Amino acid sequence: MMYDDTEEIRVFTLNEARSLIPRLRNLLTRVVREREALLDMRVEIDLARAKASEGGGGTRVGSAYLARLIAFSEAVQEIEYLGVHLKDFRTGLVDFPYDRDGRIVYLCWKLDEEEIEWWHETDAGFAGRQPLSDEFE
Repeated sequence: MMYDDTEEIRVFTLNEARSLIPRLRNLLTRVVREREALLDMRVEIDLARAKASEGGGGTRVGSAYLARLIAFSEAVQEIEYLGVHLKDFRTGLVDFPYDRDGRIVYLCWKLDEEEIEWWHETDAGFAGRQPLSDEFE
């Protein structure tokens, strides 16, 4: 299926999306953890960056920062490879493209939720979430 005539997307059934929740829970936990670690290192990285123009840009957390950045990127890439749209790194919010009567909408789930119980229009976002009804089964 095509979306915007340029990007091929995976379209999920509700059961397919729900079957990915355990895997996504692990991946999103990594994304959130690595993001927090990167943010914790930001002050020292910013100081090193400021000194770099003076020839002294080294930092003791450089290799740890790089390892965290790689782990974060790998988890994000794996989520995207599944065809899931990662919307918020902080909360672990994802969308699953879903064909509802011939048009794409998003099944919506975030890390602190047990199951996929929400959907929204592609242009509505999180604020436009609506509860799933029986027609989604």
